[in-house]
Amino acid sequence: MIGLSFPPSIFLSTRVCDMRKSIDGLCGEVREYIGCDPMNGTLFVFYNRQRDKIKLLLWGTDGYWVFYKRLEAGKFQQPLISTETTHVSLDGSQLQLILSGIDLSTVKRLKRFRADSRNAP
Repeated sequence: MIGLSFPPSIFLSTRVCDMRKSIDGLCGEVREYIGCDPMNGTLFVFYNRQRDKIKLLLWGTDGYWVFYKRLEAGKFQQPLISTETTHVSLDGSQLQLILSGIDLSTVKRLKRFRADSRNAP
């Protein structure tokens, strides 16, 4: 895989996406379904119905990047998704786990300090 760092904001669309969509079609999904500006620096993630294909859409400084991965065997895992939401917010480590084929339900996060947590001194 290409060594890239993920932006701080990553949204996984809860709607199945037609993988024939190109940049303009994916931007339309972001605007109309998710309700965001595709040029805001967020990385947008889309699955197909079988979850064996995934597309990532990202605005760079002067154009869009689209990353596409097709699995030859298996499926991409997805986090728990509420039927009431248009997208799920992910962090870079969660997306890396999804792309690496690790089952998200078996991963246990250890306690870490977060400056925005309620128990901060």
